[in-house]
Amino acid sequence: MHTLLMTLLLIVSIALIVVVLLQSGKSAGLSGAISGGAEQLFGKQKARGLDLVFQRVTIVLSVLFFVLAIAVTKI
Repeated sequence: MHTLLMTLLLIVSIALIVVVLLQSGKSAGLSGAISGGAEQLFGKQKARGLDLVFQRVTIVLSVLFFVLAIAVTKI
């Protein structure tokens, strides 16, 4: 059981790293450096397409990572 949980934790952690690295930055480019990301705070821009998918997959993988990490420490 412990080996199965450790294997799942390793797979989820690698997948989480890959998904986070594939995401684009919130303030990419020179305009983001000048405005400091204020357009994200006050603007009504919503994530669309692939960015939305990456955001949701990141949330699911991070919750799964924490659940598996706690399960591994309890066993």
